[in-house]
Amino acid sequence: MSTTQVRSENAAGKAVAAKVDMKLEIVVIPVSDVDRAKEFYERLGWRLDADFDNGKDFRVIQFTPPGSGCSVIFGKSVTAAAPGSAQGLYLIVSDIEAARKELLGRGIEISEVFHDAGGVYAGTDEPYLFGKLRARGPDPEHRSYRSFASFHDSDGNGWLFQEITTRLPGRIDSTTTTFASANDLASAFRRAEAAHGEHEKNVLGGQRDENWPEWYAAYMVAEQAGTELPM
Repeated sequence: MSTTQVRSENAAGKAVAAKVDMKLEIVVIPVSDVDRAKEFYERLGWRLDADFDNGKDFRVIQFTPPGSGCSVIFGKSVTAAAPGSAQGLYLIVSDIEAARKELLGRGIEISEVFHDAGGVYAGTDEPYLFGKLRARGPDPEHRSYRSFASFHDSDGNGWLFQEITTRLPGRIDSTTTTFASANDLASAFRRAEAAHGEHEKNVLGGQRDENWPEWYAAYMVAEQAGTELPM
């Protein structure tokens, strides 16, 4: 979400700046065969929001990925862009292995998980989908923003899974914690459980923490906001 400023006047007649929210909600995907594209995005398991067809020279279809506030549209007389020219379209996931497994289960061809790192590279170079060189496997330290997997739709438009569990500082309002889906919430609980197990082992000497709900809550909020995690 981005904001801009507009000018207004307060009760004293002085000019003040007010913020207007700008929510990105639509991305246009250029396709050559509308019905074939519709079948592909249905196979992804995305929600079909609309299919408007005037029966002549205009048709628009809208899909929304699970947990996303932004949708995609494609159709006839929707864009002049060349089919397949949309590349580097990011889909943020909290568990990249689970996301990849789901697409494979739906019959979608998808790359192996890869990361960007120095040293030895493996895989096929592919421009626009996170640089030109890929290192096989997830990020060795399982850091946020570092693990990827890519796939293409029926026209060659390029999509990219990016795994994010902890946002960079300032990206998330620390007073507001939201999860896009039940799966994201469950994944956050699992990470909190693993971290809390280390807390009980190393800090509490193996004793059970009676205040584990508060610890879980603090950990999950801090992780999402990118602030310091509880010790």
